Amino acid sequence: MGAFRTRMLTLLKIRNLALVDELVWELGPGLIGVTGETGAGKSVIVGALKLVLGERAEKSLIRSGEDACAVEAVFELNDPTAINAILADGGLAPCDETQLIVRRIIGQTNTRQFVNDSPVTLALLKRLGEHLVDLHGPHEHQSLLSAERQLAMLDAYAGAETAHASYRDHHRTWRSKCAALEEIRHAEHASAQELDLLRYQVGEIDSANLTPQDEQDLEDRWRRAANASRLVEAAAAAAAALNGEDGILERLGEVQRLIREVEKLDPAMRERTTSLDTATLELQDLEATLTAYAEELDIDPAAAASLEERVNLIESLKRKYGPSLTAVLERRDAAAARLDTIENRGEKLAALQGELSACRAALDGAGKALTNARRKAAPKLAAEISSQLKDLGFIQSSFEAPLHPLADPGPQGFESIEFQFGPNPGEPMQPLRQIASSGEISRVMLAVKSALAEQDATPLMVFDEIDANVGGEIARAVGRKMAALGTRHQVVAITHFPQVAASASSHFVVEKEVANGRTRSRLFRVHGDTRIAELVRMLGGGGGTQARAMAASLLGS
Repeated sequence: MGAFRTRMLTLLKIRNLALVDELVWELGPGLIGVTGETGAGKSVIVGALKLVLGERAEKSLIRSGEDACAVEAVFELNDPTAINAILADGGLAPCDETQLIVRRIIGQTNTRQFVNDSPVTLALLKRLGEHLVDLHGPHEHQSLLSAERQLAMLDAYAGAETAHASYRDHHRTWRSKCAALEEIRHAEHASAQELDLLRYQVGEIDSANLTPQDEQDLEDRWRRAANASRLVEAAAAAAAALNGEDGILERLGEVQRLIREVEKLDPAMRERTTSLDTATLELQDLEATLTAYAEELDIDPAAAASLEERVNLIESLKRKYGPSLTAVLERRDAAAARLDTIENRGEKLAALQGELSACRAALDGAGKALTNARRKAAPKLAAEISSQLKDLGFIQSSFEAPLHPLADPGPQGFESIEFQFGPNPGEPMQPLRQIASSGEISRVMLAVKSALAEQDATPLMVFDEIDANVGGEIARAVGRKMAALGTRHQVVAITHFPQVAASASSHFVVEKEVANGRTRSRLFRVHGDTRIAELVRMLGGGGGTQARAMAASLLGS
């Protein structure tokens, strides 16, 4: 048995969500069983986790009579590298001591979400959720059915994530060169009219001698020149009010004389009146500044007309080429680049073809390395999943992970994949997406997860009644498989089957109760006799000795 990895959900708080008024759930490692009567409120736990994953919230979730509901989840992460990268993309600080706290508050009119007490977007929360919780229910296997996800599973099993990342980089560069080559080839069909238009656009913008700083500077100078008369008049009037006859400074001089008499009679006042001297000096400086400003203003109609003409030129260019001067200059650069491509297409075509050949050679090398890793791993993964399926009751089933070569290099490699499953001998295998039985697809999903337990870094796996439509020994096998998965992950199994609940390392029960005329759901852990009693209820055997012995036997096994 491998050592449990210390990545897990340690605390889940729910307040005023559906039938839950207040719930504080402390979780431990391993397989955690959650049971209870139908309608007791087990789905609230799944709903709360979906909110943590960033799913859209409806105000109908709010408990009747309340203004808002809230969910808070605390995760412990022994390696927060991937989480911190997402937080950094969102401009947030990294996890403190590997602890991540996610909180959602759903009100009647708005919804807010926080990560480590910082507000975040719903999109960011969804990205985080993909790394925190893997949620599976009877109708939630889209990730398993996606061909792209299946390829990612194979790469993880093969340890080829680095090779895949290298291939993606080479593919991105190659596609960029292909697009550039296509543009040059289109340039061969450029008309004389297009060439004339491009030359005119470049020439018109170049003749204006623009820089991005021109716009604001010109507008400021033109506004000053256009309003020079008013500016001189206002500045001169302000200066006169300060230093004219009976002006502010003259009256302050009289105030200073009176203050000096006070200070002679009471020297202790000197510390309390220094602000008057400071104010007087500052007003004298202001008067000098206003006088100099009025003298510096040059009322030159010709200069004002010239500035206005240039401002009009810039506005005209903005109307033709973009909403801002920066956009105008970007349009000029694009036209110049297109013109250069057309006029020098022969030289550029030869150079780009050489670059494209080198990029394709690098892409082929990366693609072949990735393909080799996949071809070696695919039969091993299929065999491992087949073995897991046999443990889950598919004794004579078959499973394959065939690779299909692509005609052209794709963004994920030189091949595609689609897992094939045949539950019955003699019947042809078919893609997983064509499996109709929710019980079958649930067990296949559990087999795949078990085969990839070592490579999957998601802290928490939640199985919401995926054991539906199975029973007896199959349910017992599902429980054992989940318990084995619990040695590598924290696993929450919401189940109606006593065989699965008995396999859990900890067992919680959800039940409804009526208090003060209100119905509410509560969750509590069961041990010993109370756990036996819950298993007896699930077995449907009443409270007899035989049923209790059967429940005890399930726990013992």
